Amino acid sequence: MYQANRQSGNLHVLLDIREAQIPLNLSACQPELAKMSEHQAFGDEKPAATQGLPEDVPTRPVQQNAAVATQVKDALAVLFAFRLINALCVRTFFQPDEYFQALEPAWQMAFGHESGAWLTWEWEHKLRSSLHPGVFALGYSMVFNYLATMPLSSSLRATVLVAIPKVIQAGFAALSDWYAWRLGEKLYGPNSAVAWSVLLMSIVNPWQWYCSTRTFSNSLEATLTIAALYHWPWELLGVSGGSKEKTPTPSPFQKPGAVNSLRMSLVLAGIAVLLRPTNSLIWLAIGTLMLTRFTLDGQSTLTPKTIFILVREGIFCGFCVLGLSLVADHQYFGEWTFPPYTWLHFNIAQSLAVFYGQNNWHYYLSQGIPLSCTTIAPFAIVGLWKATSLSSSKSIEMSNALKALALAVLTNISMLSLISHKEVRFIYPLLPILHILAAPYVTSFFTQVTEGGIPTASGAIGIKRKPYLAAGLLVNLFMAAYLSYFHGAAPIQVMGYLRGRFERIHPLNLAVSQKVNHTANPLELFALFLTPCHTTPWRSHLVYPALRARALTCEPPLHTEPGSPERANYVDEGYRFDANKVGFMSNDLWPASGDGEEIPRYIIGFEGIEDALQEYFGSSGPGADKGVTLKQTWSHWNGLFTDDDRKAGHLRVWSTGVYSENP
Repeated sequence: MYQANRQSGNLHVLLDIREAQIPLNLSACQPELAKMSEHQAFGDEKPAATQGLPEDVPTRPVQQNAAVATQVKDALAVLFAFRLINALCVRTFFQPDEYFQALEPAWQMAFGHESGAWLTWEWEHKLRSSLHPGVFALGYSMVFNYLATMPLSSSLRATVLVAIPKVIQAGFAALSDWYAWRLGEKLYGPNSAVAWSVLLMSIVNPWQWYCSTRTFSNSLEATLTIAALYHWPWELLGVSGGSKEKTPTPSPFQKPGAVNSLRMSLVLAGIAVLLRPTNSLIWLAIGTLMLTRFTLDGQSTLTPKTIFILVREGIFCGFCVLGLSLVADHQYFGEWTFPPYTWLHFNIAQSLAVFYGQNNWHYYLSQGIPLSCTTIAPFAIVGLWKATSLSSSKSIEMSNALKALALAVLTNISMLSLISHKEVRFIYPLLPILHILAAPYVTSFFTQVTEGGIPTASGAIGIKRKPYLAAGLLVNLFMAAYLSYFHGAAPIQVMGYLRGRFERIHPLNLAVSQKVNHTANPLELFALFLTPCHTTPWRSHLVYPALRARALTCEPPLHTEPGSPERANYVDEGYRFDANKVGFMSNDLWPASGDGEEIPRYIIGFEGIEDALQEYFGSSGPGADKGVTLKQTWSHWNGLFTDDDRKAGHLRVWSTGVYSENP
């Protein structure tokens, strides 16, 4: 909501987001706009950097005053509050990596090897950097130690520990929004309507709502990438200069703080590459364009001195980031290792990524961009195409930067399309870039210059094509609500149910950080998950190490060679159960020899396995002698559709009746 009033010659714009107001103090812009109309600010013609952009999108407006530069930082607090609400509202399951590549190793770091955390094969073979889960481990440890000083119930402590990663990730998500907005201001002008469009697209994008507060390494990668792009010295791509006589090329590092900004960019980019090696494609594209200057305009700033500074800082920052990674991973794994190399070896050389699915070459074009951008996908595609054809003859920083960003997107999508295994979240770091590329065309399509409209530094604007805008926002709202509360909600809800049952049945075994007494008899197997592997979170939601649980696994065939018959014929535990449920229970879980698994207190599975359970434990079934009397105690709908037919319908919990339900 915007409100405008005049006080002491200044125009105050109040941005109201969920009851929080941020005053953005703009200098009186009417006289300046009049000057711009007379002198065009960049000369007598349309600013060269805007050639190729929509005619009715004013860019490079009047300069911010010092008050705006200070107060605009307060927007970060509002964005954090918004993303915190976002994080707490998202109560659905998306992909296993959100938990098994971040929160499970983080839980082990914080609470020890006997905490019950489930470490997948990637961690056993050192494919992942410990830096990402280390952030959440620090949060776990700090909050747990603080909670230990307070007289809280075990249930409340567990609830807080489950929420801690959400709070941390909300901070990263807010930074992603903020840096995208700030980069938009750097390219399109402070407080311009186009820069505001970047922020608003980030806020109303349902995919951003769905993914930004999840603890994927891709989510942190997106934040690191857009922050690095904001700090990157875009003048390296070229600056405006005279063509008739040679003038000294200005160095982009002569400005105060320019070298420190470069260092910040290099460090952030380096960490992003360590987390996800494919992030290097973004920087390879920008670096190649900077060196070749293909399609770029203006004078090159790559003097020997500038190149020396780039090389010097690249080596310095690279060694700092690499050193941090090596020390952290040595501390965690107990030996010197370099996870990015191991990751490339297993996923590329050993082709293990194929084991988790294959997609068509056009997946990112036909599904990735439409899913990520949703209702703004047409504008993103136009922005991507237009950015490659922008021309400039005077002020060229913006056009060159947009060309570089477009090339980064195209390079990333092209190279990732060559890999068989594809997921939408792999291109998630490109989403803020696509928002920036789409912003001029969204602004042109939905706004117009209107006297007495919403004040911006580009002039007062009004909304046009309101029915289309309302329809788009309603679609976004519906998608965000469905994805937050219904699509894949059952795997999250069942963990809360099981934890609550354990608290009631075993009230004396609710310690979170404890050493296991190997001489004492452990508690019963509390939960057996007969679901596709990694369908639910694990210890980050079960919390208590005394709550013993078992689930079907899906380890890849590490012992086989690519293309070998052994790999082609390999079937993991989850699919073996799905192929012959009764046979799997008879031969693998509870064989007739009696040398099998424990009978659990609860069995968790989707509704499709109920007939098999009844057949196995029935009076004439192979498991009739187990003394099991199945009774459904909980059920939750898992959404309209799923990515796996085995997860369709309701997720259910059955009590086996073998154990007493009383404490």
